[in-house]
Amino acid sequence: MSYGAGAALQAAVFGALSAEAAVTAALGGAIFDAMPAGVLPETYAILGPEDVRSRGDSGGAVARHDFTVSVVSSAAGFAGAKAAAAAISDVLNGADLVLTRGALSDLSLFKTRATRLKGGLQRRIDLRFRARIDDF
Repeated sequence: MSYGAGAALQAAVFGALSAEAAVTAALGGAIFDAMPAGVLPETYAILGPEDVRSRGDSGGAVARHDFTVSVVSSAAGFAGAKAAAAAISDVLNGADLVLTRGALSDLSLFKTRATRLKGGLQRRIDLRFRARIDDF
């Protein structure tokens, strides 16, 4: 197994989301790979946790990266957060991202969870994606 392509995957995901007009419109450009200091926007997306497992064989280093992109919103209702989550899903599900290390052979959405936080004042939608990367 190799974790060598982890940073390349993160950069490609961030780049794809930042370049998509529907995503930036839904989020006002608020896409983060780390929580910023100061006041947060009403609705934003953040790249989150990642689990990596070996999927290699004698042919090389293949890893399955399960990662989360979360949409967080303090707007009333889930409508805005769901619109942003749908735009993110549309961009990443089945995407053919070019990585600076390794080759992405599959990227798919496999789980989504919508919850309320802070006594119902905030909404959060976690989109779990699975990427298969051949690191050579």
